[in-house]
Amino acid sequence: MTLISLIFALALEQLRPLGNRNRVWHIFTRYANHLERNLNAGANRHGVFAWMLAILPPVLLSLGVYYALYAANPLLAILWNVLVLYLTMGFRHFSSAFSEISLALAEGRDLDARLALSRWTGQPAAELSVGEISRLAIEQGVVDSYRHVFGTMFWFVLLPGPSGALLYRLCSMLGQKWGSRQAEEDRFGRFAGSAAAWLDWLPVRLTAASFAVMGDFEDAVYCWRSQARTWGNYANGILLASAAGALGVKLGDPLRQDYSIKFRPELGLGDEADPAFLKSAVGLVWRSALLWLFVVLLLSIANHMA
Repeated sequence: MTLISLIFALALEQLRPLGNRNRVWHIFTRYANHLERNLNAGANRHGVFAWMLAILPPVLLSLGVYYALYAANPLLAILWNVLVLYLTMGFRHFSSAFSEISLALAEGRDLDARLALSRWTGQPAAELSVGEISRLAIEQGVVDSYRHVFGTMFWFVLLPGPSGALLYRLCSMLGQKWGSRQAEEDRFGRFAGSAAAWLDWLPVRLTAASFAVMGDFEDAVYCWRSQARTWGNYANGILLASAAGALGVKLGDPLRQDYSIKFRPELGLGDEADPAFLKSAVGLVWRSALLWLFVVLLLSIANHMA
């Protein structure tokens, strides 16, 4: 049932892509904003209470609906899994922007590529060269592929019904919304950030290992071990260092933004990033996703035989 749900959800998402700005996530964002306005008094316990009110009701509801449908007809439970997965995971959440940038660079439309990259990442891109555009696109694509595919897939497989997929996506959204603040006096989002980091710990490392297996294993492991900790966000550093080593491309490095130099550590080995590596990055993500599906198949067979 798990494998079937994943395959159908990915196929549906390819046929009828659902972007990030859909009504379901808009409703949840408004609900999270409402909780923050009414419960944020600057203390950690208020953040914990708000996180529980935001996360537990939809997750428990999804699990209750799953068991009710399964009792009526297992096929209905599969359809419910597919629906929730369709809303929470998929390549098209990020690949449309990635494809737009790749096509623009291939046709020499550097300005269009900069505009698309700026809309996607929220970073200024007017001064970026073609190589810098390629670097940032690969970095954002790797991180987004983890958030929208591998992290969601891991928790869907681990927890019953669609509860794991929903739990991960909602926690990830709150972690970015509440937990990314740097103000020391604002403790409201600390628990949301810690919960998201805890949910990411194992799947981040499994995803990085998948990149290594499906790419240049030796370089990926070397970059992971020697470079990941130099990145500001260690989890993202693991993903990016492993992907860079697997692809044989250099990521990170300084960028020209806002009429200044933004210094960043170097990740990866090999050649400088260029538009050709964008397709290689997409191929690496797809191969890794197929590897995960194969592992899920083996686990399903082993569970059935047991």
